[in-house]
Amino acid sequence: MGIIDFKATKCKHCYKCVRYCDVKAVMIKDGRAEIMEDKCVLCGHCLQICPQSAKTLTSDLGLVQRFIRQGERVVVSIAPSYMGLLKYGTLGQVNGALQKLGFAEVRETSEGAAAVTAEYVELLKEGRMENIITTCCPSVNSLIEIYYPDLIPYMAPVVSPMIAHGKMIKKEDPDAKVVFLGPCIAKKQEAQDLRHEGVIDAVLNFNDITRWLDEEDIVIKDCEDIPFKKLDPRINRLYPVTSGVISSVMAAEAEADGYRKFYVHGSENCIELCKSLEKGEIKGCFIEMNMCEGGCIKGPAVNKDCPSPFRIKIDMEDAVAKEAPEKEELKNMMDGISFREDFYDRSPHDLQPTEEQIQEILRMTGKVRPEDELNCGACGYPTCREKAIAVFQKKAELNMCIPFMNEKAESLANLVMETSPNIVLIVDRDMKIMEYSAVGEKYFGKTRQEALQMYLFELVDPSDFQWVFDSRQNIHGKKVSYPEYNLSTLQNIVYIPKQDVVLGTFIDITKEEETAQEDYEKKLETIDLAQKVIHKQMMVAQEIAGLLGETTAETKTTLTKLCRSLLDDGSESGGR
Repeated sequence: MGIIDFKATKCKHCYKCVRYCDVKAVMIKDGRAEIMEDKCVLCGHCLQICPQSAKTLTSDLGLVQRFIRQGERVVVSIAPSYMGLLKYGTLGQVNGALQKLGFAEVRETSEGAAAVTAEYVELLKEGRMENIITTCCPSVNSLIEIYYPDLIPYMAPVVSPMIAHGKMIKKEDPDAKVVFLGPCIAKKQEAQDLRHEGVIDAVLNFNDITRWLDEEDIVIKDCEDIPFKKLDPRINRLYPVTSGVISSVMAAEAEADGYRKFYVHGSENCIELCKSLEKGEIKGCFIEMNMCEGGCIKGPAVNKDCPSPFRIKIDMEDAVAKEAPEKEELKNMMDGISFREDFYDRSPHDLQPTEEQIQEILRMTGKVRPEDELNCGACGYPTCREKAIAVFQKKAELNMCIPFMNEKAESLANLVMETSPNIVLIVDRDMKIMEYSAVGEKYFGKTRQEALQMYLFELVDPSDFQWVFDSRQNIHGKKVSYPEYNLSTLQNIVYIPKQDVVLGTFIDITKEEETAQEDYEKKLETIDLAQKVIHKQMMVAQEIAGLLGETTAETKTTLTKLCRSLLDDGSESGGR
């Protein structure tokens, strides 16, 4: 399972995440979005803008709770953005609340940020790099490694504050379980990166911790004020706000360096800067880059009800001391630890289509001329050509082209309405005719234009349509005759809830009914003829029976007389 997961039942034919993904790391398969993990920089935009909440973030909360139940010593490294995102009275109350959850120790990730700042200061002092891009933001690091690998030489070869802090904690207690708590989802991938194996054991976001505190009925403002015991990171607490890294570096520098310094935030601006760097337009700069607009305080795992990033930035800058931390104490914490990180080319090598293949895909969506390419962006891709390339690479589907599908649907609907041999009627709740097939003119004598201005009762009896509207039950295969139109029909009338209309189709069965009537009349004639034959046969039978009866009686009388005559003759002979 990836870091960002999907609820497939909710994700269907939306493409909003494709539109908002600046690196197009979302593919569409069977109408549903899927994250391409090898191309995703985990900026979290798709999580924030999904209208159906179809995208979910996998959580390590259960893992962390299991660590604590099993008696592990669990140390939490809390990102400095907590100062603007959690509700507390004093900083120490945040420490107290987390300890009540079972954490053995609560440390500020800003300690690691102070170590990173020291590494940046050394790079600036050396002055060997043409440009220096900060590597605190894992999303920026992924952006460059995947999409702009030519800029890797400009990436500061330094770990992020989270990794630096994890190493510092593990140095003090190798058996401790280190849990990072912050507003970033890309930290999960960074923690799992083999380059940092064994440094961070789990990653939580502020939504996770807020839910856990609520489950335990812990209110931060009611908790004990327990001061943080380790290094005071001071200005390094400003890392999560824009210009925070630059401010920390300038506060730590003993002398000025030769680099110009500026910061960039927001994915579009970061991409634009990368393109500019690729062109060689920028030289001799130290660049603070953050994928989240407004910095980490606007991360994808930040509650929507939090104050605006502008308010948080102002409050944090007012609350944080502008001095660098104690050098000697920081040096002792950094001793024996390597904070170096090597970055490498992770760019995907997607198969590129030929011009002929691109044109063929464009033709399949009705784009045969340049003017057919609307470049409307509804599919999520800025141009029809880029979308065609994505289709070739199996990242997109043909039917993502909304204008094409709309035109296709309209043409099919018009084709049905124009060529169907059956009468098709669609009416609204007021029995106003909304659609009327062309064949209706043949039967009702009204053109489509005329019918669309009429109500159903002006054509036929609307009672069946009204019954379907009221009962939400459909009628199938009902025979209805309209003598005034010399028309017999077989009707199907159905309710369409999505549009709140009723659709009726009338099949002309007039000839069939006439044929059936003729057949019926022929049957009646046949039955009548059969009845006459039967009657005549009965009469003949009765006459024959009568004649047979008379003949039998006469024969009986004659034979009886004959027998008596014979008997009489025999008696006379015996007497002699």
